[in-house]
Amino acid sequence: MPTGIDCHDRSGGVIGGQIGYRWQQPGSHWVWGLEAQGDWANLRSSRVSLFDPALTLTTKVDAIGLFTAQWGFAWDTWMWYVKGGAAVTDNNFALADTGFGLVSLSATRWGGVIGTGIEWAFSPNWSVGFEYDHLFMGARDTIFPGIVDPALVGSVSRITQDVDMVTIRFNYRFGGYGYGAPLVARY
Repeated sequence: MPTGIDCHDRSGGVIGGQIGYRWQQPGSHWVWGLEAQGDWANLRSSRVSLFDPALTLTTKVDAIGLFTAQWGFAWDTWMWYVKGGAAVTDNNFALADTGFGLVSLSATRWGGVIGTGIEWAFSPNWSVGFEYDHLFMGARDTIFPGIVDPALVGSVSRITQDVDMVTIRFNYRFGGYGYGAPLVARY
């Protein structure tokens, strides 16, 4: 029996870090790189069931991981880039009846990510950037087993999850502006 929970948007914040490596050929403006990013998240929302107003589904994203390749164009101390790759989220889903928790479960989802950003190197080793990422996590049927109410045992909710993230990034770059290194970003 579907629980009839309608669409809803989550909001909240994330904090985390990234590690990666970028290559820029000397004399060229093109930059390529690889990056792994991990974030603790607090993206939460609740929605009341369309079929039973006493039922509420709460969804929460607790963590986000991105594994991406980057391609960019650098000029002077600025760089614009696009990125794409794999995304993973850690999620919690809870079903409550008139405020009393009936059942909850956790799920890890894998999907894809695309994004774009701009970065400015304000010193030889430090840069700040602004980035937008869209995570395509797909749709999954979520089964809430063992609910006390016999009419709801084995309830199925189809949960579609996409995440839009806007982040400000502060980066420390090893190698500075290319002091003697053959492949170091100059942006």
